[in-house]
Amino acid sequence: MNSERTLDATDARILLALAADPRATVVALAEQLGLSRNTVQARVARMEQSGALSSFERRITPKALGHPLTAFVTAQVNQHQLAEVSRALAGIAEVVEVFGLSGETDLLVRVVAADAENLYRVAGQILAVPGIERTTTALAMRELVPHRLTPLLRRAANRR
Repeated sequence: MNSERTLDATDARILLALAADPRATVVALAEQLGLSRNTVQARVARMEQSGALSSFERRITPKALGHPLTAFVTAQVNQHQLAEVSRALAGIAEVVEVFGLSGETDLLVRVVAADAENLYRVAGQILAVPGIERTTTALAMRELVPHRLTPLLRRAANRR
């Protein structure tokens, strides 16, 4: 997201409405929020362009694609090869997110898998990436708090 401009209360209200009804048209959003169509359209376009409004891929569950298992792989990386490691990880379909971390662990890699055998293969692929020195894999047993931004959007929408 472009850090030059943060979302204001109106942007947050638009995003809350979209979160409630992702298929809402600009006209429906404008009517619901008491804004002009042009205002809503311009703000949505600006949020898409800045990266504040990202892909709707998050709404697709890996389980629906035959990958019910989630695991987190932590990796220690040769820092001089970080760009190459990132590109290699992006080339593994089961790698759905990668975060660079501070501290002793360099990367947190979120992986989805069809079964234990698939997870074992993917973990091996990750470890085989040149520049990755060591990995640890932890299987997620249950999601306790799903990805969410609604509480932050509500707070931002109520800012005056």
